[in-house]
Amino acid sequence: MSTDKKKYQAHETAVIDEGCSIGAGTRIWHFTHIMPDCIIGENCNLGQNVVVSPGVVLGNNVKVQNNVSIYTGVICEDDVFLGPSMVFTNIVNPRSAVVRRDSYVRTLVGKGASIGANATIICGNNIGPYAFVGAGAVITKEVKAYALVAGNPARHLGWMSEYGHRLAFGDDGTAVCPESGQKYKLENDQVTRTE
Repeated sequence: MSTDKKKYQAHETAVIDEGCSIGAGTRIWHFTHIMPDCIIGENCNLGQNVVVSPGVVLGNNVKVQNNVSIYTGVICEDDVFLGPSMVFTNIVNPRSAVVRRDSYVRTLVGKGASIGANATIICGNNIGPYAFVGAGAVITKEVKAYALVAGNPARHLGWMSEYGHRLAFGDDGTAVCPESGQKYKLENDQVTRTE
């Protein structure tokens, strides 16, 4: 465990188990539990009543809002946003009477992705970089990079910029983010940033 309290801040009600790693500048709020063998990057913010299970990896600058449980098998890359009360799962077919601790399914949340409040991510369905999952969505399949998805089950509604604006592609397959001016190309149902 990172024992130098000057590197990160933790509220007195937070429980931080031995054997975890917490990066400098990270803030951990009320009633949050950080379990052994997890890795939390630098400058993260973990809200109230968050649980980070063993083996979870959070990159740098990950924002976790209140009431989120991040279960074993989840990896979040840098700059991920996890909205209030969103849910990860890590077993496809859970049963109380059947122990499946060796059957956790991995879920990767790509760099810069945002997952809205009360969304549910069914394990094994990766979220691409800069994807935007709407509030209350239920993810039952892979989400492409820059995709905007919403609903239950979630369906593809469009594309988002790295700044979180919906992209309007012209006949030439290009779009510009209205805030950043970044340019994007849509080709073969995939979006890439061109500049």
